[in-house]
Amino acid sequence: MEPFALLHRDGAGHAEILRGDLVTVPGLADIPLPDGPGPRTLALIPYRQLSERGFACVDDGAPLECLRIGSVETVPLDELVASLPAAPLRLTGQGFDLGDEAYGDIVETVLRDEIGHGEGANFVIHRVFEATVGGDPVDAARAAFRNLLTGERGAYWTFLVHTGTRTLVGATPERHVSVADGITMMNPISGTFRHDGERDLAAFLADRKEIDELYMVLDEELKMMAAVAEHGGQVVGPYLKRMAHLTHTEYLLAGRGSLDVRDVLRATMFAPTVTGSPVENACRVIARHERRGRGYYAGVLALLGHDDEGRQTLDAPILIRTAEISPAGELRVPVGATLVRHSTAAGEVAETHTKAAGVLAALGATRSDTPTVRPEPDGPEILAALAARNDGLARFWLDQRRPGALTVPALDGRTAVVVDGEDTFTAMLAHQLRALGLAVTVVPWTVTAVPGSDLVIVGPGPGDPASADAKMVRLRGLVSGLLARRRPLLGVCLGHQILAATLGLPLRRREATYQGVARDIDLFGTPRRVGFYSSFTALAAPLPGVELAADPDGSVHALRGDGFAGVQFHPESVLSADGVDVLTELLPPLLSRVISPAVSG
Repeated sequence: MEPFALLHRDGAGHAEILRGDLVTVPGLADIPLPDGPGPRTLALIPYRQLSERGFACVDDGAPLECLRIGSVETVPLDELVASLPAAPLRLTGQGFDLGDEAYGDIVETVLRDEIGHGEGANFVIHRVFEATVGGDPVDAARAAFRNLLTGERGAYWTFLVHTGTRTLVGATPERHVSVADGITMMNPISGTFRHDGERDLAAFLADRKEIDELYMVLDEELKMMAAVAEHGGQVVGPYLKRMAHLTHTEYLLAGRGSLDVRDVLRATMFAPTVTGSPVENACRVIARHERRGRGYYAGVLALLGHDDEGRQTLDAPILIRTAEISPAGELRVPVGATLVRHSTAAGEVAETHTKAAGVLAALGATRSDTPTVRPEPDGPEILAALAARNDGLARFWLDQRRPGALTVPALDGRTAVVVDGEDTFTAMLAHQLRALGLAVTVVPWTVTAVPGSDLVIVGPGPGDPASADAKMVRLRGLVSGLLARRRPLLGVCLGHQILAATLGLPLRRREATYQGVARDIDLFGTPRRVGFYSSFTALAAPLPGVELAADPDGSVHALRGDGFAGVQFHPESVLSADGVDVLTELLPPLLSRVISPAVSG
């Protein structure tokens, strides 16, 4: 059978039938994008393409397959449904590739050794439901596609893609990234409310774990938007994403950009909702504990083309809630659970069972024994609960403003270098600094020499600041050298910890991780609302010439002295309502003795 794809996009009264020839390409830059209006290529991008960003992954050889679109047929939805087989899927030999005990052991290990040791805020660990499909695999996929079209609701894309080497069918709720009219958009989704009658929607919206998970993926996708949009992403929402059996919470992020859409895909591989935070270290954790490839799970299905004015377009949903069927009838349904500081092994094992059952029921392969209880409509209580999600968040990312509105005269025209400790929060930080008037360059910690600048910011990153690994040794040497040369210095999170230790303060691992925590603190006599992502803290002790802001238990939130300052929290995070005000207060004194060539002429 020739390659083809069937696509239905949310809200459309029709479906699209794409036909063409298939090519396999080595990298994202090689995805064909010929001239001409309309969709030109449908790319099936596997998880292993993460290697293009230099991120860790187990290479399972899954190919990057591209359907070069030769024709697009638009068909009314009811007409397409009538043409599809109505038979249920027949499965045999079903079960998870990892048993409950083995999966639970991995969950406990990640919670203890990774989140507990400061390697990140959350990680997504998956396992795969496997079975054999009876009958012709493509006919089975067409029947599953029909079941999704008639039984599911609210999916961003419902799709069937047949490449000849594999068939994928699914209903994904989540746009990963899109580009249209010069606007790049992302769509962080988190939180799962089951329509099983066990609790009401208002209780779900007030659940602290669900709220924190959404904030963490929002921060992580803001990092990606900071890399692909000229001024970062503006946050819109939150909203409810209502589907047939589940409801999720979601935000939209939007920003104007000019990158080639293939570069946008590369810079946003892959969503934190299917990897974790920070993404680079999450990929290491996934490779370390899953120890097998992911195939197309957590990758994207990307439709590339041009609009009528010749501008590039992109629409790329995440490959979740998807079944892959081989020509031999082998079915794989990967499902993952997001592990956070609140997680338990039993809870996450149950989560994967629920997700697998939900996908199989939606595909028509199983029948759910749990009756669906539709949640209440969006009345005043629900709308108020959604609006309350933004209370205490940083208006910097939620509000529009005119250029120059936040410029600080003492910072205008000054230069800053941000040293990235493997956490792209630095891209968000760079946008804030530019809004304050600074000219900013971001460099990795591996750079052989930090460029000259008025200010050096040693930024955040995962890991134990006292360890002997190459990154920590390099950053300790950098901070020591900057202090010795009296170069203005700001440390953020990891950078703050290294600065504190260099000045002589002891460090300790927190008894409970401080990942995705927003709270009010006393910052040098001023109350501030800020967000923390940390597992370590400096402890207060007398230091001549150094002022400390600390909790009663001695945990140091910030420090400052002649030409240096450090903050344990993330002023750039969406959780830091007062982040810009903190930078406005801390930075000018650091530069008071610096004569900048950019300013002096």
